[in-house]
Amino acid sequence: MSRLEKVYAMPFSSVYPHLINKVEKKGKTKEDVHEIITWLTGYSDTDIERILENRTNYETFFKEAPHMNPNRKLIKGVICGYRVEDIEEPIMQEIRYLDKLIDELARGKKKENIFRTEK
Repeated sequence: MSRLEKVYAMPFSSVYPHLINKVEKKGKTKEDVHEIITWLTGYSDTDIERILENRTNYETFFKEAPHMNPNRKLIKGVICGYRVEDIEEPIMQEIRYLDKLIDELARGKKKENIFRTEK
């Protein structure tokens, strides 16, 4: 199994606590994380809870998202040493978009700036 396949097969529920911990250390909340996930994917809080309970893998989490926000393509910058806008593998790019948004939240960036809009 390749490294990508291993990441894609990981249950979202195994990554989720790390997302929550990262922002809580900086005074943000689980609700803030859910707001980011909802903006990016269109999942509701109920959907997120179901995904966690079902141990849905990362690949399915993104492939079955009800509404990937078209403005996610406006997310730019480096995460884990890679420029998110240059990642060619579609699912990995979605994963890194989420990572970038969570990083920005943890760094204290205002939500109105995290949630990209066309200018």
